[in-house]
Amino acid sequence: MTQIPKASLKPNTSAFENEALIKPTGFREYDARWWFGHPASDVAPDLNLYGVQALGLGLGTLIHELGVAPKIAVGHDFRSYSLSVKQALEVGLMDAGIEVHDIGLALSPTAYFAQFDLDLPCVAMVTASHNSNGWTGVKMGAERPLTFGPDEMSRLKEIVLGGLGQSRAGGGYVRETGVAERYLADVAEGAKIARPLKVVAACGNGTAGAFAPQALRAMGVEVVELDCELDHSFPRYNPNPEDMKMLHAIRDAVLEHKADVGLGFDGDGDRCGVVDNEGEEIFADKIGLMLARDLAPLHPNSTFVVDVKSTGLFAIDPVLAEHGCKTDYYKTGHSYIKRRSRELGALAGFEKSGHFFLQPPIGRGYDDGLVAARAILQMLDRNPGRSMADLRRALPVSFGSPTMSPACADEVKYGVVERIVAEVQAKAEAGELIAGRKIIDVNTVNGVRFTLDGGAWGLVRASSNTPNLVVVIESPSSGKDVEQIFGALEALLAGYPEVGEFDQKLQAGH
Repeated sequence: MTQIPKASLKPNTSAFENEALIKPTGFREYDARWWFGHPASDVAPDLNLYGVQALGLGLGTLIHELGVAPKIAVGHDFRSYSLSVKQALEVGLMDAGIEVHDIGLALSPTAYFAQFDLDLPCVAMVTASHNSNGWTGVKMGAERPLTFGPDEMSRLKEIVLGGLGQSRAGGGYVRETGVAERYLADVAEGAKIARPLKVVAACGNGTAGAFAPQALRAMGVEVVELDCELDHSFPRYNPNPEDMKMLHAIRDAVLEHKADVGLGFDGDGDRCGVVDNEGEEIFADKIGLMLARDLAPLHPNSTFVVDVKSTGLFAIDPVLAEHGCKTDYYKTGHSYIKRRSRELGALAGFEKSGHFFLQPPIGRGYDDGLVAARAILQMLDRNPGRSMADLRRALPVSFGSPTMSPACADEVKYGVVERIVAEVQAKAEAGELIAGRKIIDVNTVNGVRFTLDGGAWGLVRASSNTPNLVVVIESPSSGKDVEQIFGALEALLAGYPEVGEFDQKLQAGH
């Protein structure tokens, strides 16, 4: 029996330096995220290094429970504290009798690749993804190419918070070299682009800056680097291809350099955002539809999995229908879509957040921003007479919002969403209107996605990674309609005092 971690400890105390701190809410649905602290913030940390060590011991104990070989690939993203967090995690893993294979600074997909490259069953990637500085976390898996889902995360939480981690002999450490180089070669293999293309590669000064430009050049395109210098203060914006600041910076660079496409990568490189040659930001669900259209003739009768935040156009697209393709709408979350894609034998899974899960023979099934970039460039290569904007315009018309995230504390957000679901269901049953229209469908697979008469829809769900809700809207008629639905949703959310400020809102005439 190990020491039971504390849920809170005051910094700059003897206890903080000697005991494990792990706030329970850091165990999310499919990975773990904690506020580790930041010098510019007076918010107390949710986790300390002894807490990370306890997490490693718990993860190692779970690996033994799962009955897989006790060997794991471990990497870390580019933050000022990520290396120390990773090393504390590794101490706990080795204490649990796990053989640790440390691949160094890495993208999340580099760590997933390492499972195949080094023939290891398990992975732990220390990353806060696109979260702001001060956050840390771990993405974990014990069955490649999958990562943990709710069952594994619930058991891990039980082990760690209950002090049930078991020390075992047999732990060890191997510092692996060459994995990043082999990963980059693997990403670029077979992707020689014949068409002359100029590509803006935007990395937000995050980890992808050490990998993306090199990979894209190896594919045969001209690269314009934007914020690719590593700087963990993220001086311009967080590396998040859903953030309008990042997308606008890519737009400006595309127009300035007359590029064919702009590609933005998040903090751990498992997501890709796209701006076309006319400076138009194309949300990732539309990119997924463009890729599905491109792949459908090559792989007829395929299944595509998309998350509930994604456009409704998949279900009615004539090109997909012509080639016998089906679409399955499923829960938002990289682990959910990854697992669902494998269960259904799908050709690809897409998330509006920019995760692309390209299955064999295109990819290995895990989310990889650079593999997604390769697929986008190959799509352009297969359409030499059409620009990225041409391919966008070929889609059926719809108008969508960015992903908007009003604040809502982790401790209450799921309860708040349950009440919102009940309220929307009650409105639908009573025949009440939203934005002046009847509610014709309510989907509750992940929060509530309501569809209005005429085909417009809105979504409210709890974020799996941060203390926020998630709001997305789409309309087949106009941007003004999106604004009207947002106004109705904003008014609905105003009735919940637990819901705070939005991180970003719709701009008039978006």
